[in-house]
Amino acid sequence: MSVTSAMFTGVSGLLNNGEAMNVIGNNISNVNTVGFKQGRTLFSDLLSQSAGSNAQIGKGVQLQAVQNTFTQGTTQTSENVTDLAIQGNSFFALNVPSTAAGAATTPSGALLTRAGAFHVDPNYFLVNPDGYKVLDTAGAPIQFTNTGTAPTTDFGRITKIDTSGVISYLATDGVTLNTAQTIGLVTVPDPTALTKMGGSLYKGSAAAALPAAFAAPNGTSEQVLSNSLEQSNVDMASEFVKMIVTQRAYSANSKTITTSDQMTQEVLGLIR
Repeated sequence: MSVTSAMFTGVSGLLNNGEAMNVIGNNISNVNTVGFKQGRTLFSDLLSQSAGSNAQIGKGVQLQAVQNTFTQGTTQTSENVTDLAIQGNSFFALNVPSTAAGAATTPSGALLTRAGAFHVDPNYFLVNPDGYKVLDTAGAPIQFTNTGTAPTTDFGRITKIDTSGVISYLATDGVTLNTAQTIGLVTVPDPTALTKMGGSLYKGSAAAALPAAFAAPNGTSEQVLSNSLEQSNVDMASEFVKMIVTQRAYSANSKTITTSDQMTQEVLGLIR
C-alpha cells in the first residue's frame, strides 16, 4: 500500500469515528428524553486492494448503519392519568397534523412513538405535547364529547385508562362514569427499519412490515400503564465506555495520518 493510500485509510477512520461520536453524544444528550431509543453505529470495511500473491490490503472503514435499539426503558410513576407507558414492544399511533378532520389513518400513515405524555386539549382531543392526536383501534383520533347540554355523557375528566387501553371518564355531572374509545397500538415486526422523525416520533417503511390494522392492548403481554412514563433506554455507563473507545480509535487514526505524512516527507527528502 502506498503512503497516500495509508493516509486516505486513516482519513476514513477519522470521519467515521467522528460520526460514531455524534451518535454517542446524541444518546447522552437524550438520557432524560421520554421514550427515547438509543442508537448504535455499525461499521464495515471497504473493498480491499489486491497486492499480488493473493494478498489483500484493506482500504479503510465505512459507516454501515446507525441502528436504533428498542429495548424497554425503565418506567417512572407520574401524577397524570393520561401519562402512559407501554409494557411490551408496540407503539402508540399519532396522526399527521395535515390529516383531514375525521379521517381514519392506517398504521403505515401514522406517526409512531413510545413517548406517552398525553393530555386532553381544548377541543377534547387526546394529544401529545406537540398537538398530534392519539389514534384509537380504528385509526380515528380519540375525541371526547362535550355538548354542554348532556351532563351525564359530556366529558368532564379522564379517571382511568386500564391495561387494555380502555378510557373511562367522569361526566360533567360529577357522578356518572362513561367508557370512551380504546387506545390503538401498532406492533412493528422490525422496528430497526423505522425512520426517526424527531420529537420521539417514528415513521414506518416497507422494510418495517407494518400491520394493516391497529390493535388493542391485550392486557397481558402488551399493556398500557397509566400514571407512568417510559424513560430513555440509554445506559450512561455503557455510553461513556463507548466514548473512550471511539476517542482512542479517532486518536489512533490521527496518528496514522501523521506517520504517513512523516514518511512522505522522508521520501521527498531522499529525492532532493
